[in-house]
Amino acid sequence: MIQSRVLKGFRDSLPRGEQIRKSLIARLEKTFESYGFVPIDTPALEYTEILLGKGGGETDKQIFQFRDNGGRDVALRYDLTVPFARFFSMHHATLPSPFKRYHIAKVWRGEKPQNGRYREFFQCDFDIVGTDSVFSDAEILMMMISSFRNLGIDGVRIHVAHRGLFNTFLMHAGISEKSEDILRTVDKMRKIGTDATRDQLVDILSSLDGVDAVTSARTVLDFITCREESLSNMERIDLLESLSGGESASSSRLRQLLTILESSGMADAIMIDPSITRGLDYYTGIVYETFFTDLPSIGSVCSGGRYDNLTGLYMKEPVTGVGSSIGLDRLIAALEELTHPLVQESPSAEILIFNDDRTSFQSRVSVAEQLRTEGLRVDLYLDQKKMALQFKYAQQHDIPYGLFVREDDSLLVRDLKTRKDITVQPDMTDTIKRFITQRN
Repeated sequence: MIQSRVLKGFRDSLPRGEQIRKSLIARLEKTFESYGFVPIDTPALEYTEILLGKGGGETDKQIFQFRDNGGRDVALRYDLTVPFARFFSMHHATLPSPFKRYHIAKVWRGEKPQNGRYREFFQCDFDIVGTDSVFSDAEILMMMISSFRNLGIDGVRIHVAHRGLFNTFLMHAGISEKSEDILRTVDKMRKIGTDATRDQLVDILSSLDGVDAVTSARTVLDFITCREESLSNMERIDLLESLSGGESASSSRLRQLLTILESSGMADAIMIDPSITRGLDYYTGIVYETFFTDLPSIGSVCSGGRYDNLTGLYMKEPVTGVGSSIGLDRLIAALEELTHPLVQESPSAEILIFNDDRTSFQSRVSVAEQLRTEGLRVDLYLDQKKMALQFKYAQQHDIPYGLFVREDDSLLVRDLKTRKDITVQPDMTDTIKRFITQRN
């Protein structure tokens, strides 16, 4: 006998989990497509050089890499962004511009498994490429807000900043030489706290000649903590602008973005928060992370930003874009902790046709097909077993209604919770649909 087991960091998905995931994905896809976004897919396997690019960094340690049967050096995709860059470089001549895409699929990372973190998981990415318009920045944020609204999730706040504005501030403060290290340190502040962030900033700035590391670290903290609730978003932008030496292209763009969101009625979900830096190097414009006000401990469930050169490794022509990614597994974990209706038990079918041996299987099949044409999800009990077992089956699958086909071909529908019955004729299946719909 072979022992049944799965690899460390991988897991099976049971029916309830798959139902939840598929329901979320279906709602997200409907929202994306309402904004004119189209789906794409890319292979799970890519040439290793495609995924690693120039190599180096943490990616090398996380990638699942091997040689295939043909001796080719291949690897499993570790995110959906790099495959999209390769995809766009190959197909850009035939794609519309700007190009709006979404991609929901599994990715694999060989990092250490932790609670809630696996080596195989889903990502949900959506991007607009081929335009630098501020309206594309706004549309991505609007689509994020619409997605959470359509999922029925309240208390969502998107924290927005601008990398260009932060870089302008660092130049004004005379510490831009360490911008990369400062960005990455600030990006960790929610995890390590303000005191540890200040200490790390002091260590980073101590290596700069002619710079008072303690004073400069305090200046950085003053900038990134400028998000008091008492200030409006426009007032925060004004303050950040003054701290970075006056009006700039970045501050003007951030103000224009906020004006667009206000005109759309969605600005209430936005908070200007300069502590959002997104430590990845390729972000150049707006950056954002999404938090649940009722569950801040879960961290960001949707993040992204604007980049200027998505396909730099694969084609000479620079491609600008803006995009975001929803962590589906983290989102599901948050919804379960919040006991949201989307993650409650979902029936496998709306009605179960019992196997009563007083009628033929053919007559039960005929009724099942009639009900399915009415748009109902119908389960047909296949074995001739005691009714107690059939009722147990319905209970195990949370099926709310049962149906008996009688000897005279009339139909008896039973609400399995209240035990209320109705009887209809075989040609009145629409009545059954109305009965179920009204009671739900």
